[in-house]
Amino acid sequence: MIRVVLADDQPLVRAGLAMILSAQSDVEVVGEAQDGNAAVELAATARPDVVLMDIRMPGADGLEATRRITADPDLDAVRVLVLTTFELDEYVFEALRSGASGFIVKHTEPADLVRAVREVARGEALLSPGVTRRLIAEFVRRRPRLPWPPADALEELTNREREIVGLVALGLSNDEIAEELVISTATARTHVSRAMLKVGARDRAQLVVLAYQSGLARPLG
Repeated sequence: MIRVVLADDQPLVRAGLAMILSAQSDVEVVGEAQDGNAAVELAATARPDVVLMDIRMPGADGLEATRRITADPDLDAVRVLVLTTFELDEYVFEALRSGASGFIVKHTEPADLVRAVREVARGEALLSPGVTRRLIAEFVRRRPRLPWPPADALEELTNREREIVGLVALGLSNDEIAEELVISTATARTHVSRAMLKVGARDRAQLVVLAYQSGLARPLG
């Protein structure tokens, strides 16, 4: 059973999300929060698999709540899926840098919402890779490079790991990476995991951010 916490300041939005998700036999909504502080508290007490997190909320917003959840070692298994009104929302990039596992727009189809929750719960962190790549590439192009990750962390990556990080940035799954490099899926998974560990990335979403910020992947266009 996938346990989900809903964080949105609009009761009607939460009710709609709860109705869609609770209708699934493998999903259980275990709590609702109307602001970021409540979301963090629920993440700590309910220990959900996924927090569906709105960005714009009063008090502590979704960005702050995401940072607090992903920085807590006790909540390492909790994944944050960001809700946004627009795909190219500058706050989405910051949410990914803060540890969110992906994002989904509020006007998405119910079936796609359910699929997104299931994928994040399984650890498939990067959703809608084409859109996410465009979003990350746009904001990397606009802004100076940020200090994360440390330069010495990048130096620890092997040539193969750098190659694989670049493929992750293209949105390739472990199976697709394995096919591209003619290696086993298990080997691809191991390389991805080692790369995340070396650079301190929480999941594949942060690894994509790293790829663009470090130049391992180039912005589109």
